[in-house]
Amino acid sequence: MKELTCIICPVSCHLSIDDAKHVVGNRCPRGEKYAIVEVTAPTRMVTTTVKTKFENCPRLSVKTQSPIPKALIFPILALLDEIVITNHVKIGDVVVHNIANTGIDVVATKSIQ
Repeated sequence: MKELTCIICPVSCHLSIDDAKHVVGNRCPRGEKYAIVEVTAPTRMVTTTVKTKFENCPRLSVKTQSPIPKALIFPILALLDEIVITNHVKIGDVVVHNIANTGIDVVATKSIQ
């Protein structure tokens, strides 16, 4: 039996899930879905910054467009640490296509003009 705290809504239900993926403690269906995903294939959004060549904005905030497998967080952060933005970008522009062959793009969350 694994114990979790649901992070889907502010209620933060205390969940328990067994090997048969039976969930108890959830107050809504979203908690059950969260628990099952968390024990079978956990994912997370990655938010970080990348270097730029611009003196007025030495770092650009970026994020993955959708959650990535939790096991890839640190390899992806290492890849992003090597990126240097040399062109102007707008919010939502793709900074890296298909990061780590996940099919997920990394996008800018700030504009540099």
